[in-house]
Amino acid sequence: MKLNVELTKIRDVKIVIPEVFEDQRGFFTEVYRQDQFLELGLPNNFVQLNHSGSVKNVLRGLHFQWEPPMGKLMRVSRGEAFLVAVDVRKGSPTLGSWFGRICNDKDRVQVFAPAGFARGFCVLSDFAEIQYLTTGVYSNKCESGILWSDPEIGIEWPIEDPILADKDRNAQTLCSWLNKEESNNFVY
Repeated sequence: MKLNVELTKIRDVKIVIPEVFEDQRGFFTEVYRQDQFLELGLPNNFVQLNHSGSVKNVLRGLHFQWEPPMGKLMRVSRGEAFLVAVDVRKGSPTLGSWFGRICNDKDRVQVFAPAGFARGFCVLSDFAEIQYLTTGVYSNKCESGILWSDPEIGIEWPIEDPILADKDRNAQTLCSWLNKEESNNFVY
C-alpha cells in the first residue's frame, strides 16, 4: 500500500497520508512501512509507541525532549483531535512558528514533527485516542514544555477553557525556554 507525504508551511513538519482499503467488512491500512518511510525521507528508526486516551476539551502539551532527541509521528486512532507542532530550534527560520491540523479516525492522516519541535493536541470529540511513534525513548530527566497559550506563538486552538494538567498550565514560555542552557540542544 502506498504512503503519501504532504508538505506544510514548516519545512520539517510533514503530513503522512496512508492508502486505505475499505469494503463491507471494514478497512485496512499500513500506518508505517520502513521502506516507504526511507524512500519518502521520513525517519525509519522508531523505538517507542505511545497511546493516550482523553475526553473532550483535554489539551496536552506542548511537550518535547532533548536527550535522547524525540521526533513524533502522531495519529488519531479514535475520535477527533487538533494536532500541533511548534518549532523550538534556535536559529531556525521558523522558530516559534506552529502547524496545526484537525485529524480523526476517518481520514487516518498522521503528522510528523522531528526533534526540536514541541508537540501537543486538544480533543474535539467526546473521547479521542492518540497514538504516536517516537524516535527516542522517553526520559523524564530531559523533557520540558512550552505554555500552550504563549502569546508569542499564538496557536489558534479550536477549543475554549481546556482541561489541563498542572505541568501544562504552568509551563514556560518559548522565550523562557530559549534563555535556558538546555535549549542549545536544539540548534538549527
